[in-house]
Amino acid sequence: MKAKDFDQQFEDGEDLTPYLDLSQAKRLGSDRQSISIDLPVWLLERINEEANRLGTTAQDVIQTSLAEHLAASEP
Repeated sequence: MKAKDFDQQFEDGEDLTPYLDLSQAKRLGSDRQSISIDLPVWLLERINEEANRLGTTAQDVIQTSLAEHLAASEP
């Protein structure tokens, strides 16, 4: 497929996955490193309550909250 046709299909919102080789695809910035953090009990309880409300994990709530906070503080 020519690049202009690919671009046009993308602009039209068409599914382009049949044209992609995803066998070795990686999400940029997805490397992980574990940390240990001490939190006050009340904060961990609130995080767990929020995770239950959202139907997700405490780890997801913490990661999302940190990412949103950092994005909001960017100049």
